[in-house]
Amino acid sequence: MADRTELLEAALDCFPDGIVFFGPEDEVIFWNLVAHSITGYSGNEMLKQPLPDGLKPLLQAESGNCQPRREADLRRERRALVRIRHKLGHEFGVLTRVVDLSNTLGERIGCATIFHPAESLDALPHGECSGDSGVEERRAELEERLQIEFDDFARGGPPCGVLRIAVDQAKELRKTHGVAASQSMLEKVRHALAQGLRPAEDIGRWADDEFLVVARERSAEMLVAHAQTLVGLARTADFHWWGDRISLSVSIGAAQALNDAGESLAQLLERARAAMETSSCSGGNRVTAAVCSCLPASAPEDAQCLP
Repeated sequence: MADRTELLEAALDCFPDGIVFFGPEDEVIFWNLVAHSITGYSGNEMLKQPLPDGLKPLLQAESGNCQPRREADLRRERRALVRIRHKLGHEFGVLTRVVDLSNTLGERIGCATIFHPAESLDALPHGECSGDSGVEERRAELEERLQIEFDDFARGGPPCGVLRIAVDQAKELRKTHGVAASQSMLEKVRHALAQGLRPAEDIGRWADDEFLVVARERSAEMLVAHAQTLVGLARTADFHWWGDRISLSVSIGAAQALNDAGESLAQLLERARAAMETSSCSGGNRVTAAVCSCLPASAPEDAQCLP
């Protein structure tokens, strides 16, 4: 008859994630089969050994891109998107969760790391970007937050939606008044939009003339209603340039991640981009709800332009 340890190890080997237990000195005391398949290192190689340099990021979820799952877990669970090196030498991104383990006296006795490969951030669809280092740096931070939120949703966590927001006047203003005017105007719009965000949401530049909001609305309908509020806030942005008052508006594509739809993060972003372009081509200053190609035509998330 199998003992409790054998049963526990067999159960952990059935999980779809890599699972590793570390002792108080960060030595490996358990390494499941999925950790072997992801990293190329077997349990026999890793047991009672420190992590190779290329795998040390698995323990580094304390970095600034870490997002706690809930406020109550702030001191217990840390999540991050990190890059590790396979035994064969190639690098790739993984999403990690590190949970500190304590004994009955509250003393730390080790930690557990749960991880799995992340979708390539390089494959995520972006808009045009002129190479502004500030835009690209902020976008990289937003990519990590977005990947973590989407992954959390896919595993039963809070809802995840995105709003891709094009500033209708940005390209024309750049042509007529220059880059400085356009950048100043975009910052004014970002500030106006930020006033309408929920505490758990984030906004950042996704392209030269585009913003992305990572949202947590409970339904596609609520996400669209939220986007309509942001359209109204953008119109209140009071922007002047050399004495000229320039009216501002935005075009938004709203896409909600759907349970059991089977789409990737890149596909979710592409749906939001198509909806945003529909808003722009319809005259701007409006919201379009994205269509999910995974659903039948009669599904409730059919595309619609909302002024």
